Amino acid sequence: MTPLSFKRHRFPAEIIKHAAWLYARFTLSFRDVEDLLAERGIDVSNETVRRWFLKFGRLIAGNLRRSRPRASAHWHLDEMVIKIRGQKHWLWRAVDDEGQGLLGPAATLRQVG
Repeated sequence: MTPLSFKRHRFPAEIIKHAAWLYARFTLSFRDVEDLLAERGIDVSNETVRRWFLKFGRLIAGNLRRSRPRASAHWHLDEMVIKIRGQKHWLWRAVDDEGQGLLGPAATLRQVG
C-alpha cells in the first residue's frame, strides 16, 4: 500500500480516508458521501469531499485495486437475449467461477438481425 500524508488537514486521516473510500468504492455522489458522514455526526461539505478525493482519490483507489482478490483462472461467458422495441439484442459479459464480472459492470450489447 502506498503511504499517504494527511498533514495540515483539519479532519483526522481516518475520516478523510473513509470519505474518499466511500466515493471510490460505491457509486455515490459527493453529496451522498456528505450525507453519510453527517449521519455519523461529521459536518463536512460536499466540496471538501471533492477536494479530498482529487488529492487522495487516485492513491486510495489504487490501494483498493491492489487489495482486491485476483480473478480466478476459470471463467465463462454469460449471455442473454433482450428485446428492445421488438428487436433482439444479445448481451454478453465475462464472469469468473465466483460470479464476479471480469470487466466490472461493463457488458457488450450487440444487435441481432
